[in-house]
Amino acid sequence: MEIWQAIVLGAVQGFAEFLPVSSSGHLILLQNWFGIEDNVIFYSVMLHLGTLIPVIVVLWKEILELFKKPFNKFWFLVVATIPAGIMGIIFSKVFDLDALFTDHVWLLSITFTFTAAEMLFSEMRAKKVEMLNPINLKTSFIMGCGQAVGVLPGVSRSGSTITAGCLGKVDKTENANFTFLMSIPIILAAVLLESLDLVQSGGGVGIDVLPLLLGILTAMICGYIAIKFMLKIIKKANYKWFSVYLILISITNLIVYFV
Repeated sequence: MEIWQAIVLGAVQGFAEFLPVSSSGHLILLQNWFGIEDNVIFYSVMLHLGTLIPVIVVLWKEILELFKKPFNKFWFLVVATIPAGIMGIIFSKVFDLDALFTDHVWLLSITFTFTAAEMLFSEMRAKKVEMLNPINLKTSFIMGCGQAVGVLPGVSRSGSTITAGCLGKVDKTENANFTFLMSIPIILAAVLLESLDLVQSGGGVGIDVLPLLLGILTAMICGYIAIKFMLKIIKKANYKWFSVYLILISITNLIVYFV
């Protein structure tokens, strides 16, 4: 992998992991456009680790709160993680979605459009309905179900989680913080599953260290910027520009694929 490719992929992973545009969809798209085939799983694992660090840096106070008695927030996070965990295991072991979307990249235009519709709905609902509910067992489960939908490539995990929070009328600040807290176990699970795939496939051989390190560093920096940006955006519920972008990238994908 060239250095510039590693930096671009790191930036895309960092931004798209936390912006409601789907990191998995963008990585598949760029790997297809760049013609990257070697050690794709290994680079994915490392870039995921890169995006984990800024979450911990930005939300360290909220993470500490999880372990303070009576541990309610910790159990809310566990409840919210279960639906996505089940979906992730099913799709990784029963249906190889990444391979399906890699072979049929045009499918991403469908899931990108779905995410665009989600974000438009979220903005309209958040501006018309009072968002006052706290994070509890009910709202955490609702947001967990939203996150489960984000397992599909091209469907944004953060976008689906935010939308579910709007459906549950969750307070905007709590929706923002909990959305990113929920990313921690999911990123860890993704790293674990991809690492197992890496071991089974015997990948990771012949890796260029410099592009890898630059990709991880880029993912960390861009992830930090994206989280700080989205914490403000969620509180304002201004999502329509993400929808516009997703529609444009969907059209571009179709043109590149068919023409």
